[in-house]
Amino acid sequence: MTESLVALVLLLVLVFARVPIAFAMALVGAAGFAWLRGVEPAGAMVGAAVFETGFSYSLSVVPLFIFMGNILAHSGIAHGLFAGADRLFGRMRGGLALATVLSCSGFSAVSGSSLATAATMSRVAMPPMRRFGYSDSLAAGSIAAGGTLGILIPPSVIMIIYGLLTESDIGKLFIAGLIPGALGVVFYLVAVLVAVRVNPRLAPPVSDPEPMSRADVMGVMGTLALFAFIMIGIYGGFFTPIEAAGMGAIFSLLLAMAMRSLSRKGFWEACCETVLSSAMIFAIIIGAEIFSAFVNFAGLPDALVDLIYEFEISPWAVIGLMVAIYLVMGCVFESLSMILLTVPVFYPIVYQLDFGAGLLSDPENILIWFAVVVVVVTEISLITPPVGMNVFVLRATLPEIPLKAIFRGIVPFWIADILRLALLVLVPALSLWLL
Repeated sequence: MTESLVALVLLLVLVFARVPIAFAMALVGAAGFAWLRGVEPAGAMVGAAVFETGFSYSLSVVPLFIFMGNILAHSGIAHGLFAGADRLFGRMRGGLALATVLSCSGFSAVSGSSLATAATMSRVAMPPMRRFGYSDSLAAGSIAAGGTLGILIPPSVIMIIYGLLTESDIGKLFIAGLIPGALGVVFYLVAVLVAVRVNPRLAPPVSDPEPMSRADVMGVMGTLALFAFIMIGIYGGFFTPIEAAGMGAIFSLLLAMAMRSLSRKGFWEACCETVLSSAMIFAIIIGAEIFSAFVNFAGLPDALVDLIYEFEISPWAVIGLMVAIYLVMGCVFESLSMILLTVPVFYPIVYQLDFGAGLLSDPENILIWFAVVVVVVTEISLITPPVGMNVFVLRATLPEIPLKAIFRGIVPFWIADILRLALLVLVPALSLWLL
């Protein structure tokens, strides 16, 4: 256990020294394994991690879903979602901010990427909100917060990676994210309504929504059809999540071609972004595999389980401590890195917790419920300073808006997220009812 704690300290030192997290985890993990077992076994372990990750059939789902999201991002479908949501909320005070949250949830549901959602919706939703006199803080906050829903509402790349790390059923993980994802949308909508009620200067008086074009209608219908196709197929047992990823990618491409909204340049950019994002994710996964191999060999999970039983710590206290660790780590770690760094250590502990009778009496249910909790905490990290990846994506696309204004606009959504997190922790049935 001592070796593992020293390794964690070294990892944090490398991260704060601006070493990329993938290389930091790989370096510390390989060095620690070599210290315990020798250089030759460490080399074999590193080679196996690289080979097995690079040729993993299960991981092929990641680039396929990323490609699907990039095609949708570059085909203008997000504008149709925003226009449709605007028709729904346009006659309410703060209607465009409400429409932004709803369209972000719809777009992220089919793109699976929070960062892509934030970047795309900043170009779609920000101009009309500014034109109608919305404050920059509320406009930017609704985009940044709405984009976080992309890692919970299925298909979720983070959920897929969690499922691969814990050997959980990815289809069940997707289903478990539906109600918490819907709750996220509702809580965000309420956050907007409360914010504009407390401070009416954040949003202008009610204005008539802009008319929807034929392309906008096709975008809405196509997005709903794509989401239904993926979820019904997986939930109905017609195909696996991996097959769903392939068919979803083809469906999105056909939809973009039918709408005639995807240019050659847009297609090329979608392909390039898919390659870059997939390479980054695979590099981080390989680093995490190497680091987790060392941590498991050093016995950290078993030692932590022994401590829990020795001091008779309540299972709920253990979950509360893990949530607190995630909230702190979210201030300095990128979401995917945080998941890959902690889940291999935490899930063996969670799997052995005894919650007594009820839904959490089944270890499989515990892992699925814990996945939802972890992903919601990760959502919060995407808008938590000083890192807040979604905030910095907005800062890059909207450089004229100060970071201070963006973080100020995020406050109502951050509070809503904390309330939702507490509800999901205390009421596991919200995550497990549909299974």
